Amino acid sequence: MIDGPRLARMGDAELHLALDASELLFARVSAAQKLRLVQGLRRKGEVVAVTGDGVNDAPALRQADIGIAMGRSGTDVARAAADLILADDNFASIVAAVREGRAVYDNIRKFLTYILTSNVPEIVPYLAFVLLGVPLALTVPQILAVDLGTDILPALALGAEPAERGIMDRPPRPRAQRLLDGRLLARAYGFLGPLQAAVAMAAWYGVLRAGGWQWGQTLAADAPLYRQATGACLAAIVVLQVVNVFVCRSARQSIVRSGFGGNRLLWWGIGLELALLAGFLYTPPGRALLGTAALPGWLWLSLPPLALAFLLAEEVRRAVARTLLVSGNRAGRR
Repeated sequence: MIDGPRLARMGDAELHLALDASELLFARVSAAQKLRLVQGLRRKGEVVAVTGDGVNDAPALRQADIGIAMGRSGTDVARAAADLILADDNFASIVAAVREGRAVYDNIRKFLTYILTSNVPEIVPYLAFVLLGVPLALTVPQILAVDLGTDILPALALGAEPAERGIMDRPPRPRAQRLLDGRLLARAYGFLGPLQAAVAMAAWYGVLRAGGWQWGQTLAADAPLYRQATGACLAAIVVLQVVNVFVCRSARQSIVRSGFGGNRLLWWGIGLELALLAGFLYTPPGRALLGTAALPGWLWLSLPPLALAFLLAEEVRRAVARTLLVSGNRAGRR
């Protein structure tokens, strides 16, 4: 603990070193010293929140990243200088607000991961068409059916996820961390997306080969085999997106820990997703709109094991990430 008189005797260099402590308490400090502490913490790159209710607290409230004034007992000057005002003067409201803010931030990242993942299996068929000269595995209407149909409600459900367990045990995010950062893009475009693309293209190729297609053979857009193959690619993407919605509920925790409950909207979204897929494949309007056909039974039997392999691959990635994180924390403490 450092009190006001001791703080007054400390130079800037000594204070800078003192602020490196993981736990530090300052007591009986003046308003000027409070401002000095805020400035010192900000020079170290910390995000600083300050609470206050008096006129003398106004400079520190103004200087902080987030100034929090008391709504009932605070002075007009303090409230004018603050960014937030506690209407109930209850400090527990700050904790609840931080928890809610972290949950909202996480949910936006979950939404983005889910949406961006399906971009890869949507792009790969066009790359294969251009580079390899094979029939197009996914048509433009089918891509729109995923982006504007089957993915919509599950993605919105991820935005309503409850806060993860242990969310308040995490250290604060770095000031420079972006919402859409390299880690999120690497997970969506570099890991989850390529896995989905591999399964989707395997389903497409499997249906073609089972129908007697040979490499280099052209297929008309209205050929039954081609319609069935593109339908297989579409079905594979949607089925893996069903699994992906649970995968995206957490970037670190095992799916066993995060579970499958706690968000009823998620199950409504999955139900609508599968209903739309069935309509696209097994109703005359859906087939006419998207150029699909009913799929063979063996394909439906092969998709669940492939979806399970997708889930297990992500579980292995998370386990490795958790191990590396623990090892890095231990090395940092040494």
